Amino acid sequence: MSNIYGYIRVSTKEQNEDRQLIAMAQANVPPENIYMDKQSGKDFNRPNYKKLLRKLKKDDLLYIKSIDRLGRNYEEIQQQWRVITKDKGVDICVIDMPLLDTRRGKDLVGTFLSDIVLQVLSFVAENERTNIRQRQAEGIAAAKARGVRFGRPPEPLPDNFYSNYQRWRTGKITGTAAAKACNMPLSTFRYKAEIYKRSAVLQQTVLQ
Repeated sequence: MSNIYGYIRVSTKEQNEDRQLIAMAQANVPPENIYMDKQSGKDFNRPNYKKLLRKLKKDDLLYIKSIDRLGRNYEEIQQQWRVITKDKGVDICVIDMPLLDTRRGKDLVGTFLSDIVLQVLSFVAENERTNIRQRQAEGIAAAKARGVRFGRPPEPLPDNFYSNYQRWRTGKITGTAAAKACNMPLSTFRYKAEIYKRSAVLQQTVLQ
């Protein structure tokens, strides 16, 4: 006896899966047959998707809301599609794309059209993932250019840094001695000293 299943995926735990759940209910998917992952779609290494694959058998029907809910990797989407439809003999219905319903048009023309639509949508899904990564990288670069810092905030300078910095600048002590007095490696002292010097020059420029 064939069964109806549904697969839902959201990229993060904060994202809401309600739209997909409503679509599954409208498709009459039994709640106990809905499998959901809260994980990126970059690959198919997802625990509940793997459970679903083990559960599916010939002549079952699988609903997904849209092709990007299945995944976002162009080649892997097509590979998984073949595993489900060809190897397991399971039908797939993409709710948002009626042309991607393997119950219809099982003749040569219907299969040909489904394959074309799948390839296009798979490409779009991966292309969008690439664009997201590019936008994130551009956003980080722009933020850095504005002076936004990422990562942990820097450790505050020790109270005696300024006095030892001045003594080092005037040649009264060596850099090694100044670094030791500030309880930091010589390389760190020189790095902090350079930053301090630049900030002091910048302050003078602003005041002038």
